[in-house]
Amino acid sequence: MKSQPLAAVGTWRPVMEAASYRCQCTGECGNPHAKAGGRCPREHDSYTSKHGHRIRLMAAPADPLTPPVEAAALPSAQLRAWCPECHTAAARNARTATAPAQDAPGLFEL
Repeated sequence: MKSQPLAAVGTWRPVMEAASYRCQCTGECGNPHAKAGGRCPREHDSYTSKHGHRIRLMAAPADPLTPPVEAAALPSAQLRAWCPECHTAAARNARTATAPAQDAPGLFEL
């Protein structure tokens, strides 16, 4: 039996079952996941080989920049299974992609 969170099991379980308890990142994190067919290979409750900690997937919006208040109101059909590493990296990549370039003066401009 897979472990479950203490709260929001009614939302979390349908998302995990639809994802087969596997992270649904398909490269949004910046990693093409080439060895796993384009999808993150991490599975819920499995161990990482590098650090030995357990993977705990979370149900989060497909858009990692969705504010927490909006994310809490989304139905399970609009959520995806994410491992924490992929979700953090995807949010970081999305923030840098949408950040406007600042028009800073050059070093020798007066």
